[in-house]
Amino acid sequence: MRPEETPPSFLSITRRAAGALALMLALVFALTGQALAGGKDGTQSRAYAAYAKGDYVTAAALLIPLAWQGDAKAQGMVGYLYENGKGVPQDFVVAAQWYGCAAEQGDPTAQYLLGLAYDKGRGVPIDVVLSQKWLILAAARAGKQERDTFTRIRDAVATKMSRAQIAAAQEQAILWMPAPPYVPQPLWLNRPRSFTPF
Repeated sequence: MRPEETPPSFLSITRRAAGALALMLALVFALTGQALAGGKDGTQSRAYAAYAKGDYVTAAALLIPLAWQGDAKAQGMVGYLYENGKGVPQDFVVAAQWYGCAAEQGDPTAQYLLGLAYDKGRGVPIDVVLSQKWLILAAARAGKQERDTFTRIRDAVATKMSRAQIAAAQEQAILWMPAPPYVPQPLWLNRPRSFTPF
């Protein structure tokens, strides 16, 4: 970098990464749908195809039952739909809970998105240690295409942390083990919003 250039800010890096991630997620979800075409009597492939076409209401209607059955990819996608208000009412709390279910099963995209949620306080309290834990796991488990983005964001979040916080996050990441498929705790089932698409 030349002396007269200013380094990119964390916010500009985050915005560029978010844009790249959105494009990458659409591609991953579309490709995953093709790869899983035979699963769950074709529901997954129809859901991913609807998502790829921008028919989010249909995608949500097909993905939500799969998410309740413990399908990690479907849970991550349902979280993404809720976070962005696509086919369902926007709800950061519900999004974070679905991300948590998928992340605990080892889905790297959900781990990344949950890490971002903890970093920004979207649906969960701000917690840089938990953010870093999930970002460490996402970067370690991601495919080649996502790894660079996940690593850059993980490293950017680490710049806001003390050495003790980084060590705590690393310890939590080392001790983490994938959980069996599960669904969100019933605490938020009594919330006034339902899972029916608009």
